[in-house]
Amino acid sequence: MNNNLNLLDKKYEKVVLDNGLEVILYEDKSLPLVSVNLWYRVGSSCETPGKTGFAHLFEHMMFQGSLNVEKEMHFRYIQEAGGSLNGSTSIDRTNYYETLPSNNLDLALWLESDRMGFMLDGLIQEKLDNQKSVVMNERRQRYENEPYGLAWELLFSNLFEQDFPYHWPTIGWMKDIENFELDDIKDFFRKYYSPNNASLVIAGDMETKDAIKSVEKYFSEIPSEQAVSPLHYNQPALTESKHIVHEDNVQLPRIYLAWISDKVFSKDDPDLDALSDILGSSKNSRLYKSLVHEKQIAQDVSCFQYSANLTGMFIIVATAKPGVELDTIKSEIMTEIEKLAQEGVTENELLRTLNGIKSSFLYSLQNVERMANQFNSYNFYLNEPNSFIIDLERYERITAQTIADTAKKHLFNNHVRLDVVPKSKNTI
Repeated sequence: MNNNLNLLDKKYEKVVLDNGLEVILYEDKSLPLVSVNLWYRVGSSCETPGKTGFAHLFEHMMFQGSLNVEKEMHFRYIQEAGGSLNGSTSIDRTNYYETLPSNNLDLALWLESDRMGFMLDGLIQEKLDNQKSVVMNERRQRYENEPYGLAWELLFSNLFEQDFPYHWPTIGWMKDIENFELDDIKDFFRKYYSPNNASLVIAGDMETKDAIKSVEKYFSEIPSEQAVSPLHYNQPALTESKHIVHEDNVQLPRIYLAWISDKVFSKDDPDLDALSDILGSSKNSRLYKSLVHEKQIAQDVSCFQYSANLTGMFIIVATAKPGVELDTIKSEIMTEIEKLAQEGVTENELLRTLNGIKSSFLYSLQNVERMANQFNSYNFYLNEPNSFIIDLERYERITAQTIADTAKKHLFNNHVRLDVVPKSKNTI
């Protein structure tokens, strides 16, 4: 594996405009495509109790037109040029991206610069009211009226105290969405959607010197705002385990177990990834073999480590078969965890997991859109866009013993158990 590490040493150029915009450029002429990927250092963690959902709202608002781009035309311009585009919001960041034929690079840069620099000129009450209704409907469809749809916010709101930035859902609480005020929304935009709080990656078929000139042309005159202070919170801890029962319009009971683990790129982060893979990420995993195949008490089971900027969450989910109690499923889950912690993992399990992680990692680098986003991710979390080798080498240090030690360290602590069960006949 180490002989191939040079392939992961991605040569790039990084410049910072006078207004603070970080620009990362990576040439790849294998296909006549270019990807423009813009990260703003703002996610739901930047919100405050009573005013949640702002970051996700802007994922919608940024496509509703700016000073020189009419409503919905951002989509039309890119798609008519033969490109694709989207955006996403997480607890830590927001990103917007376009991938299109390389001769249309300036089009993507103009569109991104117009909504960065001139979004407020087109932000009116009518647009806010329209998108407020869209977000409320999205919340109803994806959360409140979706089977098991409220599970994640129930988990997070019980894992974290009310003032911790991961307590509320990324989409926001419904009451807060209903109370969106135009002035608050504008203030939020001014604070976070400025060039000095953003990083722009251009990856693909382009000449670096020409791309820099284009970036300067479209972005250099956008003024910076006051620097945003990074979030600083002590590592949270649960003072006691919690058991929540939520009745929902579901056919089968489902159990969620969640622990506070460790943050992204921390010492334990790669071992937690491997642990989740061995426990429950495939049909070869321990929990699947035990619960689904051998004992046949669960319909499905999954496990994952969610690593974020301030901390991490380790989550196991299992859906019961008809007539099986969730207590039985939890008991079997904990038995498998205890067995792994005490006896360790086999060499075959370790090899299969590490090969899977490496294969997924290398596969992701074959797509210029994913490459651009990975550059931005490394820049955001590590302040070094070319961290591909550093990232992969973290997994090279994993052993059977470090996985067992990580399980002992994190999965025997206080945790949140959420049972989502069918509504009782007496529930209206």
